[in-house]
Amino acid sequence: MILTKARVFKFKSIDDSSDVSIDRNVTILVGQNESGKTAFLQALHKSVSVESGVSFNITEDYPRKDLNQYQREHANNPAVVTELTYTLTDQEISEINTDLGFNLLESLSFTHKYRYDGGKTITLSVPEKSYVSHLIEHAKVTTETKEAIKNAGTIRELTQILEGLDLNNEEQEFLDSTKTRFVENENWHSVLTYYIWKQHLEPNIPEFLYFDDYRVLPGKINLLELQRRIEASESNPDALKDEDKTALSLLKMAGVEIDDLNNSEGYEDIKAKLEAISNSITDKVFQYWRQNQELDVEFDIRTDPKDHPPYNNGNNLYIRIKNRRHRVTVPFNQRSKGFIWFFSFIVWFDSIKEQLGTKKDIILLLDEPGLSLHALAQADFLRYIDDLTENHQIIYTTHSPFMVPSNRLYQVRMVEDKQKEGTKITSNLSSSDPKTLFPLQAALGYTIAQNLFISKKNLLVEGPADLVFLKFFSTLLESKNRTHLSSEITVIPTGGLDKLATFIALLGGNELELVVLHDYNSKPDARLESLIKDKIISSKYILNYASFRNLKSKNTSLLSSDVEDMLSPKLYLSLFNSAYSKELNGIQITEDELPEGERIVDRLNRYLKSKGLVLRPSGGFNHYFVANHLASKPSALGRIDSQTLDRFEFLFQKVNELLDE
Repeated sequence: MILTKARVFKFKSIDDSSDVSIDRNVTILVGQNESGKTAFLQALHKSVSVESGVSFNITEDYPRKDLNQYQREHANNPAVVTELTYTLTDQEISEINTDLGFNLLESLSFTHKYRYDGGKTITLSVPEKSYVSHLIEHAKVTTETKEAIKNAGTIRELTQILEGLDLNNEEQEFLDSTKTRFVENENWHSVLTYYIWKQHLEPNIPEFLYFDDYRVLPGKINLLELQRRIEASESNPDALKDEDKTALSLLKMAGVEIDDLNNSEGYEDIKAKLEAISNSITDKVFQYWRQNQELDVEFDIRTDPKDHPPYNNGNNLYIRIKNRRHRVTVPFNQRSKGFIWFFSFIVWFDSIKEQLGTKKDIILLLDEPGLSLHALAQADFLRYIDDLTENHQIIYTTHSPFMVPSNRLYQVRMVEDKQKEGTKITSNLSSSDPKTLFPLQAALGYTIAQNLFISKKNLLVEGPADLVFLKFFSTLLESKNRTHLSSEITVIPTGGLDKLATFIALLGGNELELVVLHDYNSKPDARLESLIKDKIISSKYILNYASFRNLKSKNTSLLSSDVEDMLSPKLYLSLFNSAYSKELNGIQITEDELPEGERIVDRLNRYLKSKGLVLRPSGGFNHYFVANHLASKPSALGRIDSQTLDRFEFLFQKVNELLDE
């Protein structure tokens, strides 16, 4: 049975959440702090909680601004808090049809409303007439009786007609068996609907479990005290604390009962049990925790009369984490908060249904899970969440971009606390507040950044114009069977030299092969020099255009150079004149007209200024516009001189060589 839609009314900050579509696997509620995410989860939890003693409380839960008025109405007109819609699975539909002996249903959904006083209302409809026709068709009755009942549309009508007839034994048996099976309930409009509800739906409605940061595993467990609280919980469920339940989950996960540890005889027996627990838990937890794979979980049992109560009485079970690299063990509770939380979460949810003593499906409500986890550990956690969906629907809240899988944004619901409306939840991202959208934008930006690096070999350049020129001339050289840029290399524009240095610093340790190609302005860039000094990147992987500009010159001094200077001045000017032909109104700029200088872009900018030619409001011209003109109209270049091709070929040879080492 799948929860497909939920709506919350008059609960804390929520007046009316509006209909919230629930994904069959994972639903992610994204919103700012105090937007109402937790309130939504708690309302669901209190509707059908797997835990005893959880119910609505009008003083705590009803919106305070309307509480006084509602308290006067509550006794006579208790308000609806939640409206939950469920859809049956194909297997459940098949089970109902098999039970009825007739393919009555192809699909079925129903809505369950929960009120503040604990009352419930079910909205459910089934095509009863077709089933009644089936019953009549297969009933062992006389022709006269069949004629009398042929127009009955419901089981109630059928039995009422039969009760008014003079029946033979077989007909009376048919009536009695029908009334016995389909029990009357005056609160239900349909006897068949009530039957399906009682037999197939109500017993299988999923229960909710709300989880936050409090169920963490203790570092040591006094076995006698735990045994005492287990026995006490048989009459008082509150005797077991959350940490006790997590400890029992740990033993369940390892396939060991507490009696096995309390009643073990001899060192070898208990040592074998402890090693079995260690191996089992280590394999399970570190299947998901990828942040440090050189850890093992170790367990030990011993007494400690000098410890404080209750640990000074009887055996204590100690949980320790061994670091194989440093060859030391430390108590579990001395590990990082993130590791403790991650470990405890996996332990608790590995056998959640068994621990809670239910056979019903459980919908997990996770409130801000993984807050203490590093971004990469949150990715580990999401992998575990995906595995949990094999057995549970999951709804969780977050404002971390790393808890939002950007390839599954359809699972995201935006939560906003709107002026005069209260909390609203929607899947319409376009209508959401920018502050609410920020985690999604950050997640999407992170994914875009990751996907830029589609190969291990990357050539970092400053801007999009570099990308266009390099791609164009690589393709041209390839068509001439000359050396071109390897297809394994991805060219990545970073947005300028300042950002280029940041890219190197951030990505240098990600096992990516990087070569940097940048503009040169009279002297080495201090930011790049600092990265070389700090050994973040080797100097041989940093190239500049000036190094490839004067291939045949004996002069080794470098000229200030941009990517545009890889083209001969005549060639670049022909491209420039074509790109801006409309704005130049037929003017053809030649190299002889330009002022002296090393960089063609700088010379053009000074020329335009001296002639009063305005190609854009901010002055100068758009370098990318010229490059893009080449990409869209390559014929604008005309005949390409051999020196230009030689420069690009030599550049590509060098880049390929560096990234082939």
